[in-house]
Amino acid sequence: MNVAAVVTEPLYVLTIKCPDAVGIVAAVSGFLAENEAFITDSAHYGDPDTGFFFMRTSFRAGGKSFPALDRLKAGFDLIGSRFGMEWSINSSGDRPKVMIAVSRFGHCLNDLLHSWRTGQLAIDITGVVSNHVDFRDLVEWHGIPFHYLPVTKETKADQEARMLELFAETKSDLLVLARYMQILSEEACRTLSGRAINIHHSFLPSFKGAKPYQQAHSKGVKLIGATAHYVTGDLDEGPIIEQAVERVDHTFSVDALVRTGRDIETMVLSRAVRWHVEKRVMANGNKTVVFR
Repeated sequence: MNVAAVVTEPLYVLTIKCPDAVGIVAAVSGFLAENEAFITDSAHYGDPDTGFFFMRTSFRAGGKSFPALDRLKAGFDLIGSRFGMEWSINSSGDRPKVMIAVSRFGHCLNDLLHSWRTGQLAIDITGVVSNHVDFRDLVEWHGIPFHYLPVTKETKADQEARMLELFAETKSDLLVLARYMQILSEEACRTLSGRAINIHHSFLPSFKGAKPYQQAHSKGVKLIGATAHYVTGDLDEGPIIEQAVERVDHTFSVDALVRTGRDIETMVLSRAVRWHVEKRVMANGNKTVVFR
């Protein structure tokens, strides 16, 4: 067997959400086997609280009878209808289109640009939107369009509308708020439902607002953290994708808390974006199921 040829086969990802029932795993694995698909990884979860079943399965061609993707989808549609599934099959070659929004803190933006440029994050960045010009040179050095949309009380609605226009014009799949310090309107949140990820600079729900580390320092906290979540109309209360914390103590100044916090924010947002584009995150009411 030519091992190198096997490794270069396209990889496909099947995701499923449906009411829980007997026989789902057997039906899925049986279908893939019948079509000579080789399963490389599979995870599933039945939520006893919501009664929903979630599954993520990656696979590749395992034999000469493996069909074209369109035929595979048409065949699987029968199983999808039988179990009332929300499902999708995507090729690993499909690179999601991602737009990034940022204000004046660039640590998360820098990390995403580096991961993209070095091939660690399989996305196409359609542009960076900002209400400040601080990162224009950095973004354009990477060969990415930079859109300066300054926000005032009078221009906020128009600039948000322009950002949504850019998102649509570039056919973007995901908006990443990489420390974009503007609150999106209810309408924008509805438009971007399930397609916008925010990094919140605290371990929710504590210390909301513009200066969480100063609040944390004044309270003498022993843990600080960050939260990546989907954007909804409820400010900073969307379904959580990832969180992390770091232990601190009385010796930490505000600056030290900020540095530590930014490291956590970078890591948490990076994980959330990666898991989203790899189809590892599924909505489950006000929560998420994450197949890490």
